[in-house]
Amino acid sequence: MYEQFYGLEKPPFSLTPDPRFLYMTEAHQNARAGLMYSILSKKGFTVLTGDAGTGKTTLLRAVINSFPPDRIYFSLLLNPALTPDDFVEATVRDFGLPRGEGKADRLWSLEDFLLRTQAEGKISVLFVDEAHRLSIETLEEIRLLSNFETEREKLLQIVLVGQDELDEILDRRELRQLKQRVGVRLHIGPLSMNAVGSYIAHRWKCVSPATSPFSEDAIRCVCQFSAGIPRVINSICDNALLIAYAEGSQVVTKEHVNEVSRDLRLGRAKVKRQAEKIKIRRVIGDDLRVPRPMSRQSDEHPLPELVKVKPRNAWWPRFVKAAKV
Repeated sequence: MYEQFYGLEKPPFSLTPDPRFLYMTEAHQNARAGLMYSILSKKGFTVLTGDAGTGKTTLLRAVINSFPPDRIYFSLLLNPALTPDDFVEATVRDFGLPRGEGKADRLWSLEDFLLRTQAEGKISVLFVDEAHRLSIETLEEIRLLSNFETEREKLLQIVLVGQDELDEILDRRELRQLKQRVGVRLHIGPLSMNAVGSYIAHRWKCVSPATSPFSEDAIRCVCQFSAGIPRVINSICDNALLIAYAEGSQVVTKEHVNEVSRDLRLGRAKVKRQAEKIKIRRVIGDDLRVPRPMSRQSDEHPLPELVKVKPRNAWWPRFVKAAKV
């Protein structure tokens, strides 16, 4: 609605998990590299957690898009609230395999598919989003799927993505066998208060060469009301732009943000420092990390934009070597 008024290619603060808008904080870089490492190294189980709205699904889609299509087969389950049998059926069908007449047929079909995939030198990955909603029985079924293996490696790589409650669920005694199989654990949190301004500028730069219209006071208010949660930031900014557009204003002010926050019933988040002490760092031009389309040549590093990233995690020194296998 306001795109033409502000000269935008598309809305910059959509709530859909579009990887093109992914803002790469250090935590996001580490999580993305960790997912790539665990898949390429065939670690079996990987767990990625984070609070609601922190960008887990967007990051997951970015990782999927980073792989050359001739390198992996993947099944992506976005609604895992299924019985164990239904979960297996959904996995098999999402891999493009025949449904089968019963669970035994589906499991046989899946094992045959995984063996053929391995023989082709490809990797099969099962991504499960919203994994904190999985029942104990379904999680146990997923553990059993990880038993598809040869003497040397796991045939199916499983990535569980969920809110922080997933860690508590996996700590339950009845899931200790599953917890023991987790090879890599990753976590992303809310943006720091100082990063919110950079995040807003980044989203804006993805759709417009112009400078973001959000005033520094408006960004401070967004910091306070969003608690650094990207999804909440998007909702506030999108509605604030709409109000500013309705008034014919080229600048989004703190009054616009305050009005939106009242409408959305958002309270001011508790922050460690006072709002007036928060320094809003505007980022423009080449400093922005705007994702670019990945090259699909299989001999290239699958994550060229992360080659220079050096997380402190113990697995990082092995990542570059694993990526070339």
